[in-house]
Amino acid sequence: MKKNKGFIITYILIFGAVFLLLLAGLLGFILSQLKQAEYELAYEQALHIAEAGIDRYRWYLVHKSQEIFEGEEVGCPPSDCVDCVNCEYQFTLPGLGVIGKYQLEVEEERSCGVTTAIGITVVGWTMQFPDVQRKIKVHYIKPTVAEYSYILNHNVWAGADRTIMGPYHSNGGIRMDGQNNSLVTSEQAEWNCTDSYGCSICPSECGWISGQGCICPGVFTTANGSEEFFRINASHFDFEGITIDLGRIKFLTQPLPQGEGHGLYFPPSTEEGYHVIINGRIINVSKITELSRVRAYTEEKGYYWEHSIISEEEMAVDYVLEDCGLIYFEDDIWLEGEVGGRITLAVANLIVPEEKASVWLKDNINYKDGSPLDGFVLVSQNNVLITPDSPDYLELDGIYIAQEGHFGRNHYDSWNYAKKEELNIFGSIVSNGRVGTKWSSGSTWVSGYRERQNIYDPKLSYYPPPFLPCISEEFGYKGWEEIR
Repeated sequence: MKKNKGFIITYILIFGAVFLLLLAGLLGFILSQLKQAEYELAYEQALHIAEAGIDRYRWYLVHKSQEIFEGEEVGCPPSDCVDCVNCEYQFTLPGLGVIGKYQLEVEEERSCGVTTAIGITVVGWTMQFPDVQRKIKVHYIKPTVAEYSYILNHNVWAGADRTIMGPYHSNGGIRMDGQNNSLVTSEQAEWNCTDSYGCSICPSECGWISGQGCICPGVFTTANGSEEFFRINASHFDFEGITIDLGRIKFLTQPLPQGEGHGLYFPPSTEEGYHVIINGRIINVSKITELSRVRAYTEEKGYYWEHSIISEEEMAVDYVLEDCGLIYFEDDIWLEGEVGGRITLAVANLIVPEEKASVWLKDNINYKDGSPLDGFVLVSQNNVLITPDSPDYLELDGIYIAQEGHFGRNHYDSWNYAKKEELNIFGSIVSNGRVGTKWSSGSTWVSGYRERQNIYDPKLSYYPPPFLPCISEEFGYKGWEEIR
């Protein structure tokens, strides 16, 4: 009997030990799972804390936008930081207090003393697991005209031979017969489509109203337009606001003491204007002393003699464009070349208000090296026009802004100037007046470029050249990524 008791005690001890081992393992497993759950919760919370840092900084930018526009440097928000040198902030929740922290790192992209874009890197972590960190990076920028292939301040008819890739907006009505792959937006709910827009016979998409004429929807098509992308009652684009940039660019580029001496400034030529050839960061400039005339036609003037072909010019001078990629001409220019880096070229006569300066596009304007950081903006006070002696195949890279005039090519009768083959635009057109680069009589092509293609350049909205006009004063997300 005593022998059996010994065996029982032994079994109890063995099974007790096994049970305790199993219990310890189970408890260890449960604790490890709880620890893992807390870790995973902290991992997710760290991301939300980092996102809170992004939201905090966005609020700061909204309230700081005017100072940034005026050239003041940005940094970390001064209030609420626990370590303002390292931009470190506490993250609190109601009822729980401080549960974590985040740290901001601000990288500004500045050109000519003005902030063009801001990169924010935020690291977030919890107080319980400070080593469990999440890092995100956001690119902040104001939305610009580079978001669009076209922005117009006039009624427009995009013909059936057009291919337009990118958003298209007009403050007027739009007849979109070309192929579009993105939004087509009009400020107008409806508009009067006249003979000039192919409505001598009112299209079935519109309606004839006695005393008013052919009244059409703000955006409509009779050919290839994709109606699912059409929108009416869109926001107005302010063309007059671009004037502020012209005056500011002039002040920045003028030599001391009149201005700040950034970029290049060219006063009135006292001749016919300037011939400008861009070669990377070298600007080749000559004064034009004589222009040949050609018979031209526009809707505003009818037939007239247009002096737009360079026949004589002075010896050219090379100018080196430094880091501040601003150029200002207080006269008409004839332009061509290859752009290197980011350049903004403004043309305006702010000395004599009634004499508005224009730009003539004489030949191709391309990016020299094809770098993603290359970008070109042309801001003209009046017109941006393609010359009669332009090449048969013309390529234009960049953003072309006709603030008070229009972008286009006039009608020419002369056989060697009238018809050209192909126009390719990689960028954006911003035109106050009606755009036209092809002229037809009925259904017959009589002048201008036979084939035309527009593709907007999204990288210009990510890496904008200086003083690229904005469509909103609020900084917004342009890119978001988590850095592992």
